[in-house]
Amino acid sequence: MIERIVTGNVVEDPVEIAMEVSLRPHDFANYIGQNHLKKNLQLAITAAKKRAEPLDHVLLYGPPGLGKTTMATVIANEMGATIRVTSGPAIERSGDLASILTNLQDGDILFIDEIHRLHRTVEEVLYSAMEDFKLDIMIGKGPSARSLRLDLPKFTLIGATTRTGSLASPLRDRFGMIHRLEFYKPDEIQQIILRAAKILNVGIDEESAKILATRARLTPRIANRLLKRVRDYADVNGDGIVDTSISQKALELLEIDDMGLDPADRMFLNAIIDNYNGGPVGVETLSALTSEERGTIEDFFEPYLMQIGLLERTPRGRKVTPKAYKHLGKKGQESDKPDQTNLV
Repeated sequence: MIERIVTGNVVEDPVEIAMEVSLRPHDFANYIGQNHLKKNLQLAITAAKKRAEPLDHVLLYGPPGLGKTTMATVIANEMGATIRVTSGPAIERSGDLASILTNLQDGDILFIDEIHRLHRTVEEVLYSAMEDFKLDIMIGKGPSARSLRLDLPKFTLIGATTRTGSLASPLRDRFGMIHRLEFYKPDEIQQIILRAAKILNVGIDEESAKILATRARLTPRIANRLLKRVRDYADVNGDGIVDTSISQKALELLEIDDMGLDPADRMFLNAIIDNYNGGPVGVETLSALTSEERGTIEDFFEPYLMQIGLLERTPRGRKVTPKAYKHLGKKGQESDKPDQTNLV
C-alpha cells in the first residue's frame, strides 16, 4: 500500500504514536465533536455510577482515526476505572484472553481494538464472560479432560472495530450499547487543530487552521498529522509560525489538494475514469487494477470519497460522480449528456 499521510490508520512510528497519545482528551469536556454519542454515554455513565454498577459493554465502530480508542479512555476516566488495552490480533489463543480476564478487578474496563480480528475460538470464550461473568476452561486432555467454570470480576468490555459485519452475531448481540462514530464537521476539525497546536506550542492563526481542516478528511488523526507536517515546514522554511502562506506551500509540497485528496486518491479515481469510463466497475477488478487489497479499498479509499460525493456504490459496482470529473479536470462521459436522437 502507498504510504499516505491522509489515511486514518495508525502509523507504526513511536514518535507519531507518542504525539497522538499526548493530544488525546481525557474527559468529555475536552472531547470535541460526536455530541450525540457523548450525550448517550454520559447518561449511561451517570446511571451506572449512581447504581454503583459497572457500565454495560460498549461497541464502538466507524472508519479509522475518528477517536474510538480515545473515547474508550474517556469512558474509563469518567467512570473512574482502570483500563486495560489490547487488540484482537494480539490475543492469539483462548488462554491469552483467560489470563487477561482473570487479572481484572471489579469495575475495570477491558478495551479490545480491532475486535473483529479475534479468532473464533477466542470469541467463544467471551460469550459467557460478557453475559454471566464466568470463564469456562478445559483442564487436561483426552479422557481425563474436565471443564472448570471460574467466576470473573464484573468488568466492562469496550470493543472497537472498523467492520461490524465481520463480528459474529452472538458476540455483537452481547454488547449493551453499540455506537457509530461519525465523520467530524469542518468547524470541529478546526477546533481540534487549534487545541492540538496549543498543546504542541505551535503558533497558528484561525485561517490557517481552517485551511488544514478542509484538507484533513473530516478525521482528527489526519488533522493532527497534517499539523505536525506543516509545523515541520514552518520550522525549516519560516520562523516556526504557521500562517496561510506556510500552510498552502506545505500542503502543495505534500500534494494534498483542497478536498483533502492525495496522489493515491487521484490515482484511484483516474483509474476508474481512464480504464472504465467512470464505471461502474467491481471492487475485485479495482483491486487488480490498482494493486491494492479489497480491504484497503473498502476501508481507506471509499469511505471518504463517498462521504464527499466523488464516488458512489451501485448494484453493478463503483462509479465516479460528475463532481469527481469536475474536481479532476476531466471531461464527463458522453452518457451523462441528453440523448439527442430521441429529441424531435
